Amino acid sequence: MYKWVTFNGFISNQENVILIDTNLKNIMTNIYKQPKVIAEIGCNHKGDMEIAKELIKLAKFCNADVAKFQKRNNKELLTEEQYQAPHPNPRNSYGDTYGEHREYLEFNLEQHKELKEFCESIDIEYSTSVWDVTSAQEIIQLNPTLIKVPSACNNNFEMLKVLRDEYQGEVHLSFGMTSKSEELEIINFFNETSQGKDRLVIYSCTSGYPVPFEDVCLLEIKRLQENYGDKVKDVGFSGHHLGIAIDNAAYTLGATWVERHFTKDRTWKGTDHAASLEPTGLQKLCRDLKATYTALSYKKEEILDIEKVQREKLKYRKS
Repeated sequence: MYKWVTFNGFISNQENVILIDTNLKNIMTNIYKQPKVIAEIGCNHKGDMEIAKELIKLAKFCNADVAKFQKRNNKELLTEEQYQAPHPNPRNSYGDTYGEHREYLEFNLEQHKELKEFCESIDIEYSTSVWDVTSAQEIIQLNPTLIKVPSACNNNFEMLKVLRDEYQGEVHLSFGMTSKSEELEIINFFNETSQGKDRLVIYSCTSGYPVPFEDVCLLEIKRLQENYGDKVKDVGFSGHHLGIAIDNAAYTLGATWVERHFTKDRTWKGTDHAASLEPTGLQKLCRDLKATYTALSYKKEEILDIEKVQREKLKYRKS
């Protein structure tokens, strides 16, 4: 987060805030990038395009930067046994089998193209998570700015190779349920072709729905920064916890990207809704992160203008 440089003067802006020491020679530069918020709509649209578009509009209203969906080829992703098995939580199922449930919630490539165009029409970025090789190849055709790899398939190197070699945008990848040796293998894979530093964004994540605070483990963000900060483009945080109490801490620890599941109504049918933010929560999260970004600076002078009136009025003076 910090680096020392030599400079004779003072510079302050939102991207690069510099504090001069008492000798006016050594300056500590504290760099915080503007936070980016991903509204993970996922499959919370319940298989309905109109609900999907409504959620995009709500994400834009809340000032999120990205509206993100999911893309699966279920016949490729699931074994026949998994496809034909009943949903593990029948109350949340949209089909008689898990495969039918997943197919009901799936949008085809033409529908994703429509969603991307809708996002562009209201000035919010479109993205999606891809779960298999076919989905990766399809979404690449839409050329989004970023494509997400979920924790569940970050070890699918056939898919990662497609994203690394056939796609030019950013690859965002979550490290939930991933060992340290697996993390390093993934990062080395992208850097075999010198892609990591310019294109790979890694996310601290605990895979659970919802995750209790003691299992969020925010200091993993700091570990990822320290171990891989010079090998990847950025570090993010994908939170599956309840509420918005800790997301600012994730940002100040170094997570430039903050991803949260998003729904209109947490009581809707489906497994992700309970761990999602509703519009009020997402709006407050975006507000708070932007306020924190604005506040992360040093004083540009010992006594700020706003303090001078108060100093004149309140500061103790010897009689």
